[in-house]
Amino acid sequence: MSALIEARDLTIQRPGSAETVLRDVDFRIAAGEIVTVVGPNGSGKSSLVRALLGHAPLAGGRVARQTGLRIGYVPQRVQIDTAIPMTVRRFLSLPRRIADRDAAAVLARTGVPGLQRRQLTQLSGGQFQRVLLARALLHRPDLLVLDEPTQGLDQPGMVAFYQLVEDVRRQTGAAVLMVSHDLLVVMRASDRVICLNGHVCCEGTPQDVSVDPAYRALFGADAQGTLALYRHHHDHDHDHDHDHDHAHDHGDGHGHGHGHLQHGQG
Repeated sequence: MSALIEARDLTIQRPGSAETVLRDVDFRIAAGEIVTVVGPNGSGKSSLVRALLGHAPLAGGRVARQTGLRIGYVPQRVQIDTAIPMTVRRFLSLPRRIADRDAAAVLARTGVPGLQRRQLTQLSGGQFQRVLLARALLHRPDLLVLDEPTQGLDQPGMVAFYQLVEDVRRQTGAAVLMVSHDLLVVMRASDRVICLNGHVCCEGTPQDVSVDPAYRALFGADAQGTLALYRHHHDHDHDHDHDHDHAHDHGDGHGHGHGHLQHGQG
């Protein structure tokens, strides 16, 4: 299967410094895959994403993208200035206006229909993340990039959001690249996991990576507990409707402070 994005021997340095953030990284993602990149803070996760998207200079290696590749992006944080009124409908039309029917369709697809007139600052954390995902889906992306999208959500909210991501992948065929420090999503939603810590420590299916010594060294005792949680959800998917209902209510709906995107230093 041809790759949507493929990188070979990537080396990335910290801006304005000779310090190496990532070295000798190979990466590929094919149509329809869910690939999750994990690692501790400072391991280079967000730096890898920026390089793959062409937003960071390379100190070495190369990145190839499929011609005409459409990418939808859900950033790590979006802070909204509470002094500036902005409805969900207006937010979806930035930077260019979209039709009402398209706004309604993507909000329905992400499980938050009827929010067009709601102020962004009135949304719960789970609702806000679904609106961000809706915005990323507007232009029918071939690849969805989610940079730690569940920060501030509690566990039921996280499970519901990532179940939605799986549903979107199944319905649209879009590939999904996720950056996460949340071990739950590694075990639950990924076809392939890449574990970073300045380089690729290990890579493979969630089950294979969970028993890899390099993964255990980074995440310790938490790794086995997460595998058990994954197996529970994988084998007993009766929780889905319950988790979906929680998505509107769980998570921190506050903290939208300034009207710009902030990209984390992974």
